[in-house]
Amino acid sequence: MPRKAMRSLCCVAKTPSNLQPPLTLTPRQSLESAAAYGIIESAAEIIERWNTETSTFAKVTSMFYEDKAEAMVFIERVNNLQKTMDLLVSEDPNSERLMRAQRLMEVAMKRLQKEFYQILSMNRAYLDPESVSTRSSLTSARSSYSDFPEDDDSNTVGDSIVEVEEAASSVMTDLRSIAECMIGSGYAKECVIIYKTIRKSIIDEGVYRLDVEKISTAKAKKMSWEEMDIKIRSWLEAVKVSMETLFKGERILCDHVFESSDAIRESCFSEISREGAILLFGFPEIVSAKIISKKSSPPEKTFRLLDMYSAIAGNWRAIESIFSFESASVVRSQALKSLVSLSESIRSQLRHFESRIEKDSSKVVVHGGGVHPLTTSAMNHISLLADYSNVLADILAGSPPPDRTLLPESYFNVSDSDDSPSSELAIRFAWLILVLLCKIDRKANHYKDCSVQYLFLTNNLQHVVSRARCSNLKQLLGDDWVRRHVAKIKQFSDSYKRLAWGPVLATLPENRAVELSAEEVKERFEKFSESFERAYGKQSVCVVPDSELRVEIKLSIARKLVPIYREFYNTRRSVVVAGAGGGVRFTPEDVESHLSDLFSGEGTSGSSYVSSPLSCLSRQSTP
Repeated sequence: MPRKAMRSLCCVAKTPSNLQPPLTLTPRQSLESAAAYGIIESAAEIIERWNTETSTFAKVTSMFYEDKAEAMVFIERVNNLQKTMDLLVSEDPNSERLMRAQRLMEVAMKRLQKEFYQILSMNRAYLDPESVSTRSSLTSARSSYSDFPEDDDSNTVGDSIVEVEEAASSVMTDLRSIAECMIGSGYAKECVIIYKTIRKSIIDEGVYRLDVEKISTAKAKKMSWEEMDIKIRSWLEAVKVSMETLFKGERILCDHVFESSDAIRESCFSEISREGAILLFGFPEIVSAKIISKKSSPPEKTFRLLDMYSAIAGNWRAIESIFSFESASVVRSQALKSLVSLSESIRSQLRHFESRIEKDSSKVVVHGGGVHPLTTSAMNHISLLADYSNVLADILAGSPPPDRTLLPESYFNVSDSDDSPSSELAIRFAWLILVLLCKIDRKANHYKDCSVQYLFLTNNLQHVVSRARCSNLKQLLGDDWVRRHVAKIKQFSDSYKRLAWGPVLATLPENRAVELSAEEVKERFEKFSESFERAYGKQSVCVVPDSELRVEIKLSIARKLVPIYREFYNTRRSVVVAGAGGGVRFTPEDVESHLSDLFSGEGTSGSSYVSSPLSCLSRQSTP
């Protein structure tokens, strides 16, 4: 049977006992009353057609789905009915006509409640917060396709975008029409109850699916860091999704549906979102309490705290916009409390990090004067901290900075009058690096050979500068800071070369033109060979991890030693050969070959370092 025929059959007039037949007009009735009568009867016709108590068809179908045009007529006539009721109340609040209109209005509101519930329940895909929040994106995407030549694929995608957008828009418009009609008819409470019940379940489900759950501080303190780290990662993703889609989409939908009433918009959105939002933004406060409760925690936790701070701070404008209602101020307050707690934890972690560097008591003696593990780990940490310079400037603002008088004069190029957040942050980073370098300077004392001490300092400072150059530290500290430390690297390197290879060079005559006897020449060759062998034996275990620095040091040594030895070898070797012979164990090529093999760390001598304190030349007085 055709649907229209079925509807006609199911809608056979059925006059309920509580409804009166149409009123009969008398000649004395006013034109206004006649008009009111016509409006009431016109409304009665469509209202009774969709009365769920008198029509089987009305019970099993949706008016908005079955016939959108008729649904809009229904809304229009109910609105007119309400206006007529307002008029009748002012004329005669006890009139039979008003009583009939009121009974019709009750039937109409039951119908609209059913429609409102059905639309909200059956169109969750179109009313999903993500779909609602990305409608503008869909519009932009649709527009972008018009810029390109049409083909089958682009038409298909474009049509899908249009279809989704139009469906979502239609559903939201229907909801608004019903809401405005019910609110205008005095049934706002019934409308709001339906909306809050359905939409709150959707938001709560969305928060649950994002793995945001309520955790007590006591439970958090018992959790391992690995467990907590997993929850933090989930939380970071949850904040992103919540602010971009979940809460944003719900606010857009709520604003649209209840556009006619600011009070209802605020009440609905606040009640629907408040619980989930407080749960979301309360989590960082719990994490902060856990970390602060620990006397010592790995420095890596600092970055998780910074990620959480960045997540809230980066979304602060969105938080203020989405939760702008006064009744949602508790959400903003919770987010702010978490920012404060995170700030305190981060500052505490930074103090612990500095203290760990200062108190490091490891007796590790790095093979061959290479880069110390403390230098590697500390610079990894410091360079990563520099990636958070924007939020660190806010977090550290107001906390006492390091005393500038403790920094070497002109340590880096920041004016004393410059109190900007960036300059204060630069001072803090420069101070952390200085604390590290002072500690490394003391660890150099573990090497017995003074030359290896300088090579150790060269390698470690080179690592510090390299990490600074390839990270945000360079922008924070400035080019002047880098230049000064590069100059210090050269100073350490020159001291190493002078102490390690100067004695070898000293075995060759300073005055190349001086006449030497055969015995003196032989003695010179023997001294050179012994000194070179001794120096090479000590330095062959040394390492220079940085490839450019390694080449530079080797070339510098070779430039000073090889030409002088080659000249002496070429001009004096014949004297030795003509005499007793012997004494010449290295050709210039041999010397070059040995020097080219330096700093690979493959030597076997262990005499270059021990754990005894430094007792020789003071580095500070070395030019």
